Amino acid sequence: MTVLDDIIAGVREDLAERRQQVPLEDVRAAALAAVAPLDAFSALGAGAPGSLAVIAEVKRSSPSKGPLADIADPADLAGAYAAGGAAVISVLTEERRVGGSPAALDAVRAAVGVPVLRKDFTVDAYQIWEARAHGADVVLLIVAALTDAELSSFLALTHELGMNAIVETHTAGEVERAVAVGARIIGVNVRNLKTLEIDRGVFAPLAGLIPAGTVVIAESGVRDATDVADYAGNGAQAVLVGEALVRHRDPAATIAEFRTVGRAAWDHADAPAHG
Repeated sequence: MTVLDDIIAGVREDLAERRQQVPLEDVRAAALAAVAPLDAFSALGAGAPGSLAVIAEVKRSSPSKGPLADIADPADLAGAYAAGGAAVISVLTEERRVGGSPAALDAVRAAVGVPVLRKDFTVDAYQIWEARAHGADVVLLIVAALTDAELSSFLALTHELGMNAIVETHTAGEVERAVAVGARIIGVNVRNLKTLEIDRGVFAPLAGLIPAGTVVIAESGVRDATDVADYAGNGAQAVLVGEALVRHRDPAATIAEFRTVGRAAWDHADAPAHG
């Protein structure tokens, strides 16, 4: 069993418990009554190169490194992210491996006026309705965890609810699958979810396979401004950053720095255009 398989097994167990506590009918009603979602596609640049957006994560722990930061107040951290210019704030809600919770999502949603990503391992439509009920504007769909039918169905439901989805890929085959279902926002995760190892070198060739007009996100492996510049120079329109922010004393300043560096990389004459 791979790391991803193990995580998903736990996600399914926790999901079964939540379904017993809150029936799908109730979750749907709450989702439909929620305030209309914000437009994350536009916030991330709507597929137009020229700047770099930062997706900043509220992340207490990670499957690869364990505890990262004791985040006493997710809303306070999210406020700092927004002050630094984060385009989207990602809130991890998986509990077993990353110490997340729907309560953290609720707190962040109430505190900021930018789009919020409910970052979890989506394996059932229930979770998409649940995300909307908690005020999320974006969900994560991991190609490696879904069949083509599930990916297509989940993406359609996401759009039906007015939300956006980051469709996460790790290989050329997964990029092809994401494009085939009409993904408008595609993330290239340089972390292998089967082994948790990072290889930043996979980003550029995979980004080059993504059609123009699609928002391209570099996920994982951002240590500092040098990594951000490298990703932007190879076609990233956004970077998803967790550890480098939650461990920094001034996350707002770090986000501002990343945006400046990314913009400079895009302005550089040899910044390639994907697709």
